[in-house]
Amino acid sequence: MPSTLSRPKWPKARLRAACLNCWLFGVLAAPAQAAEVSVAVAANFAAPLAALAEGFTAASGHRLRATSGATGKFYSQIVAGAPFEVLLAADQQTPQRLLAQNLAVPGSAFTFAVGRLVLWSPQPGLVDDQGAVLGSARFGRLAIANPKLAPYGQAALAVLKARGLEASLAPRLVMGESLAQAYAFVASGNAELGFLALSQVAAPGQPLAGSLWQVPQALYPPIRQDAVLLLPGQGNAAAIALLSYLKSAPARALIEAWGYAQ
Repeated sequence: MPSTLSRPKWPKARLRAACLNCWLFGVLAAPAQAAEVSVAVAANFAAPLAALAEGFTAASGHRLRATSGATGKFYSQIVAGAPFEVLLAADQQTPQRLLAQNLAVPGSAFTFAVGRLVLWSPQPGLVDDQGAVLGSARFGRLAIANPKLAPYGQAALAVLKARGLEASLAPRLVMGESLAQAYAFVASGNAELGFLALSQVAAPGQPLAGSLWQVPQALYPPIRQDAVLLLPGQGNAAAIALLSYLKSAPARALIEAWGYAQ
């Protein structure tokens, strides 16, 4: 061992940084630190998150346990004390509200995806590439997610308003509690078409079923989706690792492959 005289004299700040780096390396590298993170994920991102899970575990050794649903509903549950550790929201506003209420870790929020809205039907040829079907009598019901709970529902209403169809189509709307329920209405035939997320109907490498119109982004506000570290997750290495992994090149490439903008 080196003597006291030969020991390098590092500045205290540099010494603290070196110790912190060693500690972080140990947390990320040591199998004993493998943990699980509880994630509340917006319904539109449930399938992409499932696809990301394998890469996350391979890269970090940690696991994730996901619950999907409407962002607005998750907000109410988190405020009521639900022990989620990470929120992958369908908007930016919900993470900011949680930060303002001291229910999330300051500085942890970031945009992990920008969603794309589509009008979809399982019936080939029903939806045209301009969305003109919305002004026709070729369908009876149009499914959307509840705009009070789901940002994609808000985006759908913005499109109807931009097309001047908000009032005329109001009696034909079927609202799902979440985007997943809106999809279920259309897939089951209870509604002939619906406003959904591109990721719900166009999985990477899979042929498109039915027909869709990818709504021009000029017709609705950008759907910026933010992730945030919730207070129960601030001491969980798996929660911190997941947020880091979402920023990695492999994760970004997979998110884009699922139809999200960067």
